[in-house]
Amino acid sequence: MRKPATKRYFNAAIAAALVAVMSCAAQAHAMLARAMPPVGSSQNASPREVVLSFTEDLEPAFCAIEVRSESGAVVSSGNAHVDAKLRTQLKVALKPLPPGTYKVSWHVLSVDTHRTQGDFTFKVGP
Repeated sequence: MRKPATKRYFNAAIAAALVAVMSCAAQAHAMLARAMPPVGSSQNASPREVVLSFTEDLEPAFCAIEVRSESGAVVSSGNAHVDAKLRTQLKVALKPLPPGTYKVSWHVLSVDTHRTQGDFTFKVGP
């Protein structure tokens, strides 16, 4: 038995609306777009700070970066902060870093209340 045309169009419209809403929700998370120093990079000299750029504006009170040496010592200097003019950037100053591998761990909350987190390493020295 065939459904009336209005019911078929209504079902198709509902399905299209659900796909649109789901794709918007999937894109709403603040994903890491760029990092300085770059993910997995080797730096000749100690960087002065870590700057993470995200795909969405961030809620400053709920964002953090932690940078640790191979031995687990915290090498960031002070607290991470969201850039006042560019609210997609999270920054933290670093102490002078000797040669070695460093792990950057971060977590953020975007202004639409989605949480994301991650980590990566970079190397200083030859």
